[in-house]
This record gives sequence, structure tokens and C-alpha cells, in this order.
Amino acid sequence: MPQHVHTPQYGKPLAVLTSLFFMWGLITSLNDILVPHLKGVFSLSYVQAALVQFSFFTAYFVVSLPAGRLVQACGYQRGIVAGLCTAGIGCLLFYPAAASLSYPAFLGALFVLAAGITVLQVAANPYVTRLGPAKTASSRLNLTQAFNALGTTVAPLLGAMLILVDSHDGAVAEASAVQLPYLVLAGLLFAIAVVFALLRLPAIKDEHPQQAAAAGEVVRHSVWQYRHLLLGAVAIFVYVGAEVSIGSFLVSLMEQPDIGGLNQAAAGRLLAVYWGCAMVGRFLGSVVMRHVAASKVLACNALLSVLLIAVAVLCGGKLAMWSLLAVGLCNSIMFPTIFSLALNGLGRFTSAGSGVLCMAIVGGALMPLLQASLADSLGLLLSFVVPLLCYLFIFYYGIAGHKPR
Repeated sequence: MPQHVHTPQYGKPLAVLTSLFFMWGLITSLNDILVPHLKGVFSLSYVQAALVQFSFFTAYFVVSLPAGRLVQACGYQRGIVAGLCTAGIGCLLFYPAAASLSYPAFLGALFVLAAGITVLQVAANPYVTRLGPAKTASSRLNLTQAFNALGTTVAPLLGAMLILVDSHDGAVAEASAVQLPYLVLAGLLFAIAVVFALLRLPAIKDEHPQQAAAAGEVVRHSVWQYRHLLLGAVAIFVYVGAEVSIGSFLVSLMEQPDIGGLNQAAAGRLLAVYWGCAMVGRFLGSVVMRHVAASKVLACNALLSVLLIAVAVLCGGKLAMWSLLAVGLCNSIMFPTIFSLALNGLGRFTSAGSGVLCMAIVGGALMPLLQASLADSLGLLLSFVVPLLCYLFIFYYGIAGHKPR
């Protein structure tokens, strides 16, 4: 009987949670503008520029498990507030980094910002999967992640307009182009934190009595016994790595005379197509997955990604540019689908499992470095074989790896 009382109330908290997904999408996608921008300001190699993504996504690896324990101890709502405040502080740190013209200071600010977003992810993703029936968890997470993709689509347009401005006043003026956008972001994050602190959200307990007596295991040990969770963590690792790698190097690729021949600002604007395709795909995906098994949709999208990247690497030219932009459409449903498939049946270990999955987002730190080293040695276009191999594993996870044993 209590279920009938609580179910209608889930619409409002889900609506509020979408604002979080939008904000961290916006912030994460701005890194794709920071990579070419700081590469120019500090005259960096591809590997040095890839340290932007390395610093950002390493935070997921370092902070995820402590964040999982924080959320377990103080609940989803307080975890979200803590994450928003930490991310806000990270945005503020961009101001002194630009003023001192220090690349390490930028990397430090990115780490703090990402630490806050990690806490947000650990709290918000499983919270969405638990706000309603388990059967429609993938569909629900895809819908909220569609607003995440709206943020990632808006970011390159804003970044190209506000950050990738051709300045003739030297490196100091170019570096300071980031100050105002990140101050505004800090203000927004603190404002949303205040709203979340005052909201009355449904309390969801990660306690499933039927699974509580799992051989008397200590919680943090037993979460590692779920094979489909661990394979899901590998899938998240390679997925985020592939998505971030493509996003990081597309602007530089589109600037090349034999590919797109675009200037940096025009290439930055066109990057919005990559993230925009992901947004459209998520809205479509949340509808499709009400009728088609989520794992089948995942496998199909992964296979299509492999084919598109193969076409890009083999053909080159404008076709390569458009093929890689189209991978965004395939990416659309991958993260939320892998996430919800991996958390399936974890019961009271859900928030611990979410911590494990968020740790795997460190793929966004390591894969761009791997691709960057190939770009420096073999050429930029050929380096896209790195994301191609990533999508092959995701295809396997959609076909077989997601099945609980």
C-alpha cells in the first residue's frame, strides 16, 4: 500500500535532478574547448594538452569510493549538496590559475572541480535508478542523461563564443578568457546547492532484506563478487575513454587542411553536433528502451560506432569528419544503459556499486593520453583506432557481459 502513496511523488524529484545532469554535462564538455585553447596558450604537445582530461578524470578514480561511503553515510541528498559545493570551489580556482598563467594551477582546479562532479555522479545516478520500478531504470536514467547531453551540446557553442576567441594581446589575455565563464558556473553551482539543501526529496534506503544475508559478507568486499558489475566497470572505463578521446581531438582534426580545413572557433562550434547527436539519441533511446531490451540497443550502437570510426580512419577527408561526429548519436544511450545494467540486482550494495562504476570513469583520463601518444607518433587520424577498440568491448558487454550470474 505505501508504494501507491510514494510513486506519484517521483516526478518532481526526477525533474529537479535533471538540472544536475545538465550542469555536469556542460562542465565536462567544456574540457573539449579547454584542450585546444590551453594547447595554444601554453604551446603544448598533444600529450601535454591531454593532461586536461587526465587531471579531470583522475578525480573519478581517487574520489569515487570515498564518495560512495559519504553517500552511504549521509544519504543521497546531502551527498548531492556536498558535490555541488566542491565543484563550485573548483570553478572559482580557475580565476587565480588564469591570473598566474600557470598550467599546473589549471590542472589542479580541474581536479577539484571533477572531485565535486564525482560525488554528484555517485549520488545522483543510483538515486535515479531507484526512483521507480527497476524494469524502467534504464529508460529513466536515459531520460535524465538526455539533459546531461543537452549540457554537453550547449558547452562547445558557449566555449567557442567565450573562450576560443582570437586574441592578439598575448597569452595572458587568452588565458583570462576562461575567468568569467567559470565564475558564472561557480555561482550557478552554489545556487543549485542551496536549492537542494532546502528541498524535501524522498529518502531511498539501499536495503534489500532478501540480499542482506549474503553469507554475512562485509559490504565493501561483497560488491566485488558481482561479475556483471565488474565487466560493467570495464565497459564504463572504455566508453568514457572513447567518448572523451573523440571529443578531445575532434577540434584539432577538423582544423587539419586535408580533413575539415576549419579555424578553431568554427571547429569548436561544429563539435556541438557530436554532443547534440548524443542528446537526440538519448531522448529517442529512452522511448525505444521501453519496448526493446536495453542490452540489444547497447550492442547495436557499439557495432555502429566501430563501423563509423573504421570508415573515418580508412577514408579520411570530410567523410572522416562527419563519420566521427555521427559517433555521438551511437554514444547517446551507452553510459546510462551500461550503468543501469551493471547495477541490476545489487540491492543494498547499489551505492557501493555506483562508486565502483564511477571509479571506472577514469577511462576518460587514460584513453585520451593513449590516443595522444599515438597522435604524436603516428598521426592524428590513425590514432582514432583507440576508441574503435573500446567500442568492440562495449559490443561484447551488450551481447553477453551484462548477464548476472
